[in-house]
Amino acid sequence: MHFVTGGVFNGKSKWVKAYNQINEENSRWFTAYCHDDLPNSLDSFSQDMIVLEGIEQWVKELLNIYDETAVREKWQELLQQWQLWEKEKQGRKVILIGSDITKGIVPATLEERVWRDVTGRVFQDTAAASRRVELIWYGINQRLK
Repeated sequence: MHFVTGGVFNGKSKWVKAYNQINEENSRWFTAYCHDDLPNSLDSFSQDMIVLEGIEQWVKELLNIYDETAVREKWQELLQQWQLWEKEKQGRKVILIGSDITKGIVPATLEERVWRDVTGRVFQDTAAASRRVELIWYGINQRLK
């Protein structure tokens, strides 16, 4: 897996598309920003590259269903499933993109603070599970792992 994070509107998607030479034939792109559902399974897709954009938004949606602990457990299960999917066939790759919402002013409401905290933990889990981690600021990448 490849995890890409950075600030909002800092060029993460553009960088991922260029770096991975993404096109409609070689990839399937899901984005929470366009209200795509987070796929529970990747087995039905013929493409070898799956891009999941908007992790922080999917975390927010999961928090409407589950408590903080259950969201993190659900995310860890998904990470394991995605790792297995990658290993089933050579050349498969899952790319996860998330905007960093953990910096700056502490949110005023409890719900927003919980969302920020859980997102930070999910990002930590995602970074730990990923072979490569990239930070994008102003369209420039910095490889962290």
